[in-house]
Amino acid sequence: MTINDIPLISFFQRVLDPLVIMGALYATSTMYGEPFTGYALVLMILAFFISSAVYQHIDPYRTWRSGRMLAYSRDIFCGWGVTALILVFLGNVSGLAYHYDERVVLTWFVATPFVLLASHLAARKVGSDPSNASEVRSTLIVGANDVGIKFARTVERYPNLFMEVRGFFDDRTEDRRPPELHHPILGKMCDVAAYVRENNIKMIFISQPISAQPRIRKLLDDLQDTTASVYFLPDIYVFDLMQARFDNVGGMPVIAICETPFTGFNSLLKRASDIVLALIIQLMLLPLMLAIAVAVKLSSPGPVIFRQRRYGLYGEQIFVYKFRSMTVTEDGSNVVQAKKNDQRITKVGAFLRKTSLDELPQFLNVLQGRMSIVGPRPHAVAHNEQYRKLIKGYMLRHKAKPGITGWAQVNGFRGETETLDKMEARIRYDLDYLRNWSLWLDLWIIVKTVKVVLARENAH
Repeated sequence: MTINDIPLISFFQRVLDPLVIMGALYATSTMYGEPFTGYALVLMILAFFISSAVYQHIDPYRTWRSGRMLAYSRDIFCGWGVTALILVFLGNVSGLAYHYDERVVLTWFVATPFVLLASHLAARKVGSDPSNASEVRSTLIVGANDVGIKFARTVERYPNLFMEVRGFFDDRTEDRRPPELHHPILGKMCDVAAYVRENNIKMIFISQPISAQPRIRKLLDDLQDTTASVYFLPDIYVFDLMQARFDNVGGMPVIAICETPFTGFNSLLKRASDIVLALIIQLMLLPLMLAIAVAVKLSSPGPVIFRQRRYGLYGEQIFVYKFRSMTVTEDGSNVVQAKKNDQRITKVGAFLRKTSLDELPQFLNVLQGRMSIVGPRPHAVAHNEQYRKLIKGYMLRHKAKPGITGWAQVNGFRGETETLDKMEARIRYDLDYLRNWSLWLDLWIIVKTVKVVLARENAH
Protein backbone atom coordinates (compact mmCIF):
# COMPACT_ATOMS: atom_id res chain seq x y z
CA MET A 1 0.00 0.00 0.00
CA THR A 2 1.26 3.48 -0.81
CA ILE A 3 0.21 6.99 0.18
CA ASN A 4 -1.23 7.48 -3.31
CA ASP A 5 -3.34 4.34 -2.95
CA ILE A 6 -6.21 6.32 -1.45
CA PRO A 7 -9.50 4.52 -2.17
CA LEU A 8 -11.25 7.53 -3.75
CA ILE A 9 -8.31 8.51 -5.95
CA SER A 10 -7.72 4.91 -7.04
CA PHE A 11 -11.40 4.72 -7.94
CA PHE A 12 -11.06 7.80 -10.16
CA GLN A 13 -7.88 6.68 -11.89
CA ARG A 14 -8.88 3.09 -12.56
CA VAL A 15 -12.66 3.07 -12.89
CA LEU A 16 -14.54 6.36 -12.87
CA ASP A 17 -12.50 8.45 -15.35
CA PRO A 18 -12.50 5.85 -18.17
CA LEU A 19 -16.22 5.22 -17.65
CA VAL A 20 -17.02 8.95 -17.71
CA ILE A 21 -15.02 9.58 -20.88
CA MET A 22 -16.47 6.60 -22.70
CA GLY A 23 -19.96 7.11 -21.30
CA ALA A 24 -19.98 10.77 -22.36
CA LEU A 25 -19.21 9.77 -25.95
CA TYR A 26 -21.95 7.12 -25.95
CA ALA A 27 -24.48 9.54 -24.43
CA THR A 28 -23.60 12.27 -26.94
CA SER A 29 -24.00 9.87 -29.88
CA THR A 30 -27.37 8.77 -28.54
CA MET A 31 -28.49 12.36 -28.00
CA TYR A 32 -27.93 13.15 -31.69
CA GLY A 33 -29.42 9.84 -32.83
CA GLU A 34 -26.12 8.61 -34.27
CA PRO A 35 -25.43 4.84 -34.24
CA PHE A 36 -22.53 3.72 -32.06
CA THR A 37 -20.32 2.20 -34.75
CA GLY A 38 -16.91 0.56 -34.70
CA TYR A 39 -15.35 3.94 -35.48
CA ALA A 40 -16.88 5.35 -32.29
CA LEU A 41 -15.36 2.43 -30.40
CA VAL A 42 -11.94 3.24 -31.89
CA LEU A 43 -12.33 6.87 -30.78
CA MET A 44 -13.33 5.70 -27.32
CA ILE A 45 -10.24 3.48 -27.00
CA LEU A 46 -7.92 6.23 -28.28
CA ALA A 47 -9.44 8.72 -25.84
CA PHE A 48 -8.94 6.29 -22.98
CA PHE A 49 -5.24 5.69 -23.61
CA ILE A 50 -4.36 9.28 -24.58
CA SER A 51 -6.20 10.82 -21.63
CA SER A 52 -4.57 8.32 -19.27
CA ALA A 53 -1.10 9.32 -20.52
CA VAL A 54 -1.87 13.05 -20.41
CA TYR A 55 -3.37 12.99 -16.93
CA GLN A 56 -0.53 10.85 -15.65
CA HIS A 57 1.88 13.56 -16.84
CA ILE A 58 -0.15 16.46 -15.44
CA ASP A 59 -1.11 14.51 -12.28
CA PRO A 60 -4.23 16.45 -11.24
CA TYR A 61 -4.56 14.15 -8.24
CA ARG A 62 -1.51 15.87 -6.75
CA THR A 63 -3.57 19.04 -6.41
CA TRP A 64 -6.57 16.94 -5.31
CA ARG A 65 -4.56 15.52 -2.41
CA SER A 66 -3.43 19.00 -1.37
CA GLY A 67 -7.02 20.26 -1.36
CA ARG A 68 -6.46 22.96 -4.03
CA MET A 69 -9.69 22.46 -5.91
CA LEU A 70 -9.29 25.45 -8.24
CA ALA A 71 -5.91 24.15 -9.41
CA TYR A 72 -7.41 20.67 -9.64
CA SER A 73 -10.21 21.95 -11.89
CA ARG A 74 -7.62 23.72 -14.06
CA ASP A 75 -5.64 20.50 -14.44
CA ILE A 76 -8.77 18.55 -15.46
CA PHE A 77 -9.69 21.08 -18.16
CA CYS A 78 -6.11 21.53 -19.43
CA GLY A 79 -5.57 17.77 -19.57
CA TRP A 80 -8.73 17.19 -21.53
CA GLY A 81 -7.88 20.10 -23.84
CA VAL A 82 -4.55 18.47 -24.69
CA THR A 83 -6.30 15.13 -25.18
CA ALA A 84 -8.83 16.71 -27.56
CA LEU A 85 -6.08 18.39 -29.62
CA ILE A 86 -4.20 15.10 -29.97
CA LEU A 87 -7.40 13.30 -31.03
CA VAL A 88 -8.16 15.99 -33.63
CA PHE A 89 -4.61 15.75 -34.99
CA LEU A 90 -4.70 11.95 -35.20
CA GLY A 91 -8.17 12.01 -36.75
CA ASN A 92 -7.13 14.37 -39.53
CA VAL A 93 -3.81 12.64 -40.23
CA SER A 94 -5.35 9.16 -40.37
CA GLY A 95 -8.56 10.19 -42.14
CA LEU A 96 -10.72 8.85 -39.29
CA ALA A 97 -12.17 12.31 -38.68
CA TYR A 98 -14.42 11.95 -41.77
CA HIS A 99 -16.26 9.04 -40.15
CA TYR A 100 -17.58 11.08 -37.22
CA ASP A 101 -20.45 13.52 -36.89
CA GLU A 102 -18.93 16.92 -36.08
CA ARG A 103 -21.79 17.77 -33.71
CA VAL A 104 -21.20 14.62 -31.68
CA VAL A 105 -17.45 15.13 -31.39
CA LEU A 106 -17.64 18.84 -30.60
CA THR A 107 -20.32 18.33 -27.93
CA TRP A 108 -18.29 15.47 -26.46
CA PHE A 109 -15.14 17.61 -26.33
CA VAL A 110 -16.97 20.43 -24.56
CA ALA A 111 -19.04 18.33 -22.13
CA THR A 112 -16.46 15.77 -20.97
CA PRO A 113 -14.33 17.95 -18.64
CA PHE A 114 -17.46 19.29 -16.94
CA VAL A 115 -18.79 15.76 -16.47
CA LEU A 116 -15.40 14.61 -15.18
CA LEU A 117 -15.24 17.43 -12.66
CA ALA A 118 -18.85 16.98 -11.56
CA SER A 119 -18.39 13.24 -11.03
CA HIS A 120 -15.23 13.86 -8.99
CA LEU A 121 -16.87 16.46 -6.79
CA ALA A 122 -19.88 14.22 -6.23
CA ALA A 123 -17.69 11.26 -5.32
CA ARG A 124 -15.59 13.48 -3.08
CA LYS A 125 -18.70 14.67 -1.23
CA VAL A 126 -19.96 11.12 -0.75
CA GLY A 127 -16.57 9.81 0.30
CA SER A 128 -15.31 12.77 2.34
CA ASP A 129 -16.67 11.36 5.61
CA PRO A 130 -14.14 8.79 6.87
CA SER A 131 -16.98 6.89 8.55
CA ASN A 132 -18.23 5.99 5.06
CA ALA A 133 -14.89 4.59 3.95
CA SER A 134 -14.35 0.88 3.72
CA GLU A 135 -10.96 1.31 5.37
CA VAL A 136 -9.63 4.17 7.46
CA ARG A 137 -5.91 3.58 7.81
CA SER A 138 -4.55 3.80 11.32
CA THR A 139 -1.44 5.98 11.42
CA LEU A 140 1.42 6.64 13.84
CA ILE A 141 3.97 9.44 13.75
CA VAL A 142 7.46 8.87 15.16
CA GLY A 143 8.79 12.24 16.27
CA ALA A 144 6.74 14.92 18.07
CA ASN A 145 8.38 17.82 16.25
CA ASP A 146 7.20 20.64 13.99
CA VAL A 147 7.18 18.49 10.86
CA GLY A 148 5.30 15.64 12.54
CA ILE A 149 2.72 18.02 13.99
CA LYS A 150 2.30 19.72 10.61
CA PHE A 151 1.67 16.33 9.02
CA ALA A 152 -0.90 15.38 11.69
CA ARG A 153 -2.80 18.61 11.06
CA THR A 154 -2.75 17.95 7.33
CA VAL A 155 -4.28 14.51 7.84
CA GLU A 156 -7.01 16.04 10.01
CA ARG A 157 -7.70 18.80 7.47
CA TYR A 158 -8.21 16.40 4.55
CA PRO A 159 -10.56 13.58 5.58
CA ASN A 160 -10.52 12.22 2.01
CA LEU A 161 -7.04 10.87 2.81
CA PHE A 162 -8.81 8.23 4.94
CA MET A 163 -6.07 8.26 7.58
CA GLU A 164 -6.45 8.48 11.34
CA VAL A 165 -3.50 9.59 13.46
CA ARG A 166 -3.54 7.52 16.66
CA GLY A 167 -0.67 9.42 18.26
CA PHE A 168 3.07 10.08 18.48
CA PHE A 169 6.13 8.20 19.66
CA ASP A 170 8.96 10.37 20.91
CA ASP A 171 12.08 9.93 23.08
CA ARG A 172 12.16 13.46 24.45
CA THR A 173 10.95 14.44 27.90
CA GLU A 174 7.61 16.20 28.24
CA ASP A 175 9.15 19.64 28.83
CA ARG A 176 10.95 19.49 25.44
CA ARG A 177 7.86 18.68 23.39
CA PRO A 178 6.08 21.38 21.35
CA PRO A 179 3.16 22.98 23.24
CA GLU A 180 0.88 22.73 20.16
CA LEU A 181 0.92 18.92 20.33
CA HIS A 182 -2.74 17.78 20.37
CA HIS A 183 -2.30 14.02 19.96
CA PRO A 184 -1.25 11.64 22.73
CA ILE A 185 2.31 10.43 23.21
CA LEU A 186 2.00 6.65 23.06
CA GLY A 187 5.54 5.79 24.06
CA LYS A 188 9.19 5.95 23.05
CA MET A 189 10.74 4.86 19.76
CA CYS A 190 11.63 1.47 21.20
CA ASP A 191 7.91 0.85 21.86
CA VAL A 192 6.71 1.41 18.28
CA ALA A 193 7.03 -2.12 16.91
CA ALA A 194 5.16 -3.70 19.81
CA TYR A 195 2.35 -1.16 19.57
CA VAL A 196 2.07 -1.71 15.81
CA ARG A 197 1.76 -5.47 16.24
CA GLU A 198 -0.80 -5.23 19.04
CA ASN A 199 -3.00 -2.66 17.29
CA ASN A 200 -2.58 -3.71 13.65
CA ILE A 201 -1.36 -0.23 12.61
CA LYS A 202 -1.35 0.33 8.85
CA MET A 203 0.99 3.31 8.37
CA ILE A 204 4.00 4.80 10.18
CA PHE A 205 5.55 8.16 9.39
CA ILE A 206 9.04 8.80 10.74
CA SER A 207 9.84 12.46 11.42
CA GLN A 208 13.38 12.36 12.76
CA PRO A 209 16.55 14.33 11.93
CA ILE A 210 19.48 12.64 10.21
CA SER A 211 21.36 12.75 13.51
CA ALA A 212 18.94 10.08 14.78
CA GLN A 213 20.10 7.57 12.14
CA PRO A 214 21.13 4.76 14.59
CA ARG A 215 17.72 4.86 16.28
CA ILE A 216 15.95 4.97 12.91
CA ARG A 217 17.91 1.94 11.71
CA LYS A 218 16.98 0.07 14.91
CA LEU A 219 13.33 1.05 14.46
CA LEU A 220 13.29 -0.15 10.84
CA ASP A 221 14.79 -3.47 11.88
CA ASP A 222 12.07 -3.91 14.51
CA LEU A 223 9.29 -2.97 12.06
CA GLN A 224 10.30 -5.72 9.65
CA ASP A 225 8.29 -8.00 11.90
CA THR A 226 5.10 -6.05 11.11
CA THR A 227 2.97 -5.42 8.02
CA ALA A 228 2.88 -1.63 8.43
CA SER A 229 3.86 0.68 5.58
CA VAL A 230 6.72 2.98 6.63
CA TYR A 231 7.42 6.48 5.29
CA PHE A 232 9.88 9.26 6.04
CA LEU A 233 8.81 12.87 6.55
CA PRO A 234 11.84 14.84 5.32
CA ASP A 235 12.60 17.93 7.38
CA ILE A 236 12.78 20.24 4.37
CA TYR A 237 10.66 22.98 5.93
CA VAL A 238 13.74 24.52 7.53
CA PHE A 239 14.64 25.76 4.03
CA ASP A 240 13.10 28.57 2.00
CA LEU A 241 11.22 26.30 -0.38
CA MET A 242 10.42 27.12 -3.99
CA GLN A 243 8.41 24.61 -6.03
CA ALA A 244 9.52 21.79 -3.69
CA ARG A 245 8.62 18.35 -5.03
CA PHE A 246 9.76 14.75 -5.18
CA ASP A 247 11.54 13.62 -8.32
CA ASN A 248 14.00 11.03 -9.51
CA VAL A 249 17.27 11.09 -11.41
CA GLY A 250 18.06 7.88 -13.23
CA GLY A 251 15.69 6.04 -10.94
CA MET A 252 17.22 7.50 -7.77
CA PRO A 253 14.70 9.44 -5.62
CA VAL A 254 15.56 13.07 -4.94
CA ILE A 255 13.75 16.01 -3.31
CA ALA A 256 13.62 19.31 -5.14
CA ILE A 257 14.05 22.11 -2.60
CA CYS A 258 14.43 25.06 -4.97
CA GLU A 259 13.16 24.55 -8.52
CA THR A 260 11.67 26.53 -11.37
CA PRO A 261 7.89 26.17 -11.80
CA PHE A 262 8.36 25.92 -15.56
CA THR A 263 9.07 22.24 -16.11
CA GLY A 264 7.21 19.62 -18.12
CA PHE A 265 3.67 20.62 -19.07
CA ASN A 266 3.99 23.99 -17.30
CA SER A 267 6.93 24.88 -19.53
CA LEU A 268 4.94 24.03 -22.67
CA LEU A 269 1.91 25.95 -21.41
CA LYS A 270 3.97 29.02 -20.53
CA ARG A 271 5.79 29.10 -23.87
CA ALA A 272 2.63 28.53 -25.91
CA SER A 273 0.80 31.36 -24.14
CA ASP A 274 3.78 33.67 -24.65
CA ILE A 275 3.95 32.99 -28.39
CA VAL A 276 0.21 33.37 -28.97
CA LEU A 277 -0.14 36.57 -26.93
CA ALA A 278 3.07 38.13 -28.28
CA LEU A 279 2.04 37.51 -31.90
CA ILE A 280 -1.42 38.97 -31.34
CA ILE A 281 -0.06 42.05 -29.56
CA GLN A 282 2.68 42.62 -32.15
CA LEU A 283 0.21 42.47 -35.05
CA MET A 284 -2.23 44.80 -33.28
CA LEU A 285 0.43 47.36 -32.31
CA LEU A 286 2.62 47.26 -35.42
CA PRO A 287 1.38 50.64 -36.79
CA LEU A 288 1.87 52.23 -33.37
CA MET A 289 5.41 50.82 -33.09
CA LEU A 290 6.31 52.22 -36.51
CA ALA A 291 5.01 55.65 -35.47
CA ILE A 292 7.01 55.51 -32.23
CA ALA A 293 10.16 54.55 -34.13
CA VAL A 294 9.79 57.61 -36.37
CA ALA A 295 9.16 59.87 -33.36
CA VAL A 296 12.23 58.58 -31.50
CA LYS A 297 14.43 59.03 -34.56
CA LEU A 298 13.28 62.60 -35.16
CA SER A 299 13.34 63.71 -31.50
CA SER A 300 17.06 63.21 -30.76
CA PRO A 301 20.21 61.72 -32.28
CA GLY A 302 20.88 58.08 -31.62
CA PRO A 303 19.47 54.63 -32.41
CA VAL A 304 15.73 53.93 -32.33
CA ILE A 305 16.14 50.67 -30.45
CA PHE A 306 18.23 50.60 -27.29
CA ARG A 307 19.85 47.27 -26.44
CA GLN A 308 20.94 46.65 -22.88
CA ARG A 309 22.54 43.57 -21.36
CA ARG A 310 20.39 41.90 -18.71
CA TYR A 311 20.40 38.60 -16.88
CA GLY A 312 17.99 36.09 -18.38
CA LEU A 313 17.03 32.54 -17.46
CA TYR A 314 19.56 30.92 -15.09
CA GLY A 315 21.58 34.14 -15.02
CA GLU A 316 22.72 34.00 -18.64
CA GLN A 317 23.24 37.40 -20.24
CA ILE A 318 20.78 38.48 -22.92
CA PHE A 319 20.12 41.70 -24.83
CA VAL A 320 16.78 43.32 -24.02
CA TYR A 321 15.22 45.69 -26.57
CA LYS A 322 13.53 49.01 -25.76
CA PHE A 323 12.66 52.14 -27.65
CA ARG A 324 15.37 54.64 -26.73
CA SER A 325 13.96 57.14 -24.26
CA MET A 326 17.20 58.86 -23.15
CA THR A 327 20.01 60.81 -24.72
CA VAL A 328 22.41 58.12 -23.43
CA THR A 329 22.60 54.36 -24.00
CA GLU A 330 24.28 53.17 -20.80
CA ASP A 331 25.26 49.53 -20.63
CA GLY A 332 28.45 49.46 -18.59
CA SER A 333 29.50 48.52 -15.10
CA ASN A 334 27.82 51.60 -13.61
CA VAL A 335 24.23 52.24 -14.73
CA VAL A 336 22.27 54.99 -12.99
CA GLN A 337 18.55 54.23 -12.61
CA ALA A 338 16.14 56.68 -14.20
CA LYS A 339 14.68 59.13 -11.71
CA LYS A 340 11.81 61.57 -11.67
CA ASN A 341 12.63 64.67 -13.79
CA ASP A 342 15.79 62.94 -15.06
CA GLN A 343 17.57 65.31 -17.47
CA ARG A 344 18.72 62.42 -19.65
CA ILE A 345 15.14 61.56 -20.68
CA THR A 346 13.96 63.08 -23.97
CA LYS A 347 10.51 64.62 -24.39
CA VAL A 348 9.33 61.70 -26.50
CA GLY A 349 11.07 59.34 -24.09
CA ALA A 350 9.21 60.82 -21.11
CA PHE A 351 5.89 60.00 -22.78
CA LEU A 352 7.05 56.52 -23.75
CA ARG A 353 8.23 55.72 -20.22
CA LYS A 354 5.10 57.17 -18.64
CA THR A 355 2.90 54.95 -20.79
CA SER A 356 5.37 52.00 -20.84
CA LEU A 357 5.36 52.12 -24.65
CA ASP A 358 9.16 52.01 -24.58
CA GLU A 359 8.82 48.33 -23.55
CA LEU A 360 6.98 47.25 -26.72
CA PRO A 361 10.09 45.94 -28.58
CA GLN A 362 10.47 43.38 -25.79
CA PHE A 363 7.71 41.36 -27.42
CA LEU A 364 10.43 40.50 -29.97
CA ASN A 365 12.47 39.16 -27.04
CA VAL A 366 9.46 37.05 -26.11
CA LEU A 367 9.18 35.58 -29.60
CA GLN A 368 12.93 34.86 -29.52
CA GLY A 369 12.40 32.86 -26.35
CA ARG A 370 14.65 35.11 -24.24
CA MET A 371 11.83 36.71 -22.26
CA SER A 372 8.27 35.97 -21.17
CA ILE A 373 5.30 38.33 -21.12
CA VAL A 374 4.97 37.84 -17.36
CA GLY A 375 7.95 37.25 -15.09
CA PRO A 376 10.46 39.07 -12.89
CA ARG A 377 11.49 42.32 -14.59
CA PRO A 378 15.09 42.16 -15.89
CA HIS A 379 17.57 44.50 -14.23
CA ALA A 380 20.72 45.91 -15.77
CA VAL A 381 23.74 43.65 -15.24
CA ALA A 382 25.37 46.33 -13.09
CA HIS A 383 22.33 46.40 -10.77
CA ASN A 384 22.28 42.62 -10.57
CA GLU A 385 25.90 42.52 -9.45
CA GLN A 386 25.13 45.21 -6.87
CA TYR A 387 21.98 43.74 -5.34
CA ARG A 388 22.96 40.05 -5.38
CA LYS A 389 25.45 40.92 -2.64
CA LEU A 390 22.88 42.82 -0.58
CA ILE A 391 19.64 40.80 -0.84
CA LYS A 392 19.35 37.16 0.16
CA GLY A 393 17.83 35.01 -2.59
CA TYR A 394 18.16 37.77 -5.19
CA MET A 395 19.45 35.48 -7.95
CA LEU A 396 16.58 33.01 -7.48
CA ARG A 397 14.42 35.36 -9.55
CA HIS A 398 16.43 34.15 -12.54
CA LYS A 399 14.92 30.67 -12.32
CA ALA A 400 12.35 32.04 -14.77
CA LYS A 401 12.65 34.06 -17.95
CA PRO A 402 12.46 37.80 -17.29
CA GLY A 403 9.11 39.38 -18.08
CA ILE A 404 7.75 42.50 -19.70
CA THR A 405 5.56 42.86 -16.63
CA GLY A 406 5.52 41.08 -13.31
CA TRP A 407 3.86 40.50 -9.96
CA ALA A 408 6.01 43.17 -8.30
CA GLN A 409 5.13 45.78 -10.93
CA VAL A 410 1.36 45.40 -10.47
CA ASN A 411 1.79 45.62 -6.70
CA GLY A 412 3.32 49.09 -6.70
CA PHE A 413 7.00 48.34 -7.37
CA ARG A 414 7.24 49.68 -10.90
CA GLY A 415 9.94 52.10 -11.96
CA GLU A 416 12.72 53.41 -9.77
CA THR A 417 13.76 51.49 -6.64
CA GLU A 418 15.79 54.20 -4.98
CA THR A 419 16.13 52.42 -1.63
CA LEU A 420 17.28 48.95 -0.63
CA ASP A 421 13.95 48.35 1.12
CA LYS A 422 12.05 48.89 -2.13
CA MET A 423 14.31 46.50 -4.03
CA GLU A 424 13.91 43.88 -1.28
CA ALA A 425 10.13 44.23 -1.53
CA ARG A 426 10.31 43.82 -5.31
CA ILE A 427 12.37 40.64 -4.92
CA ARG A 428 9.87 39.25 -2.39
CA TYR A 429 7.09 39.67 -4.94
CA ASP A 430 9.23 38.08 -7.67
CA LEU A 431 9.92 35.01 -5.53
CA ASP A 432 6.30 34.83 -4.45
CA TYR A 433 5.35 34.73 -8.14
CA LEU A 434 7.69 31.78 -8.72
CA ARG A 435 6.32 29.89 -5.73
CA ASN A 436 2.68 30.33 -6.77
CA TRP A 437 2.79 30.49 -10.56
CA SER A 438 -0.24 29.49 -12.60
CA LEU A 439 -1.56 30.50 -16.02
CA TRP A 440 -4.45 32.26 -14.30
CA LEU A 441 -1.98 34.31 -12.24
CA ASP A 442 -0.25 35.36 -15.48
CA LEU A 443 -3.55 36.45 -17.01
CA TRP A 444 -4.48 38.35 -13.86
CA ILE A 445 -1.12 40.15 -13.89
CA ILE A 446 -1.64 41.14 -17.54
CA VAL A 447 -5.09 42.57 -16.71
CA LYS A 448 -3.71 44.48 -13.72
CA THR A 449 -0.80 45.75 -15.83
CA VAL A 450 -3.24 47.41 -18.24
CA LYS A 451 -4.93 49.14 -15.28
CA VAL A 452 -1.57 50.26 -13.82
CA VAL A 453 -0.34 51.61 -17.16
CA LEU A 454 -3.55 53.51 -17.74
CA ALA A 455 -3.17 55.01 -14.26
CA ARG A 456 0.44 55.93 -15.20
CA GLU A 457 1.86 55.07 -11.79
CA ASN A 458 5.56 55.16 -10.82
CA ALA A 459 6.90 55.42 -14.37
CA HIS A 460 9.65 57.90 -15.20
